[in-house]
Amino acid sequence: MPAFEVYGLKSCYTCKRVRKELDAAEVPYTFHDLRDDGVTMAQVAGWAKSAGWEAMLNRSSTTWRALPGAQRTGLTETKAVALMAANPALIKRPLIAKGPTEVYVGWTDAVKAKVLSVSSARNPIRAVPASAALSDIRLRRHSKSEH
Repeated sequence: MPAFEVYGLKSCYTCKRVRKELDAAEVPYTFHDLRDDGVTMAQVAGWAKSAGWEAMLNRSSTTWRALPGAQRTGLTETKAVALMAANPALIKRPLIAKGPTEVYVGWTDAVKAKVLSVSSARNPIRAVPASAALSDIRLRRHSKSEH
């Protein structure tokens, strides 16, 4: 079962970079393309409750700039959620969800640290006693010289 649900655009450079980093760190995730797969009003409302609708709304996107001024002014949470559900490209990318209440927006250093920590928890670095490591090296040297 994937640890994270990653929502973004497959053509987005940041989303491509995030997927590459998650793959390299062996973090289990499922990617959802916002344009192809869409989102429900309930999903957007849940994310807005957890992360805050203002953090989710991508006001620098071309989709935002193309909206009529009347839709961009006087936003409330309800209006913003409806707007993002109708225009998923307005959601800041990537949006990373782990369950219904743990939602991260963007790929900041803080988000990266939280998400990539799953990898280190799944694949902990095992400490090897120095004496064991040295004896292993000695054994390999002797076996090579004997051949």
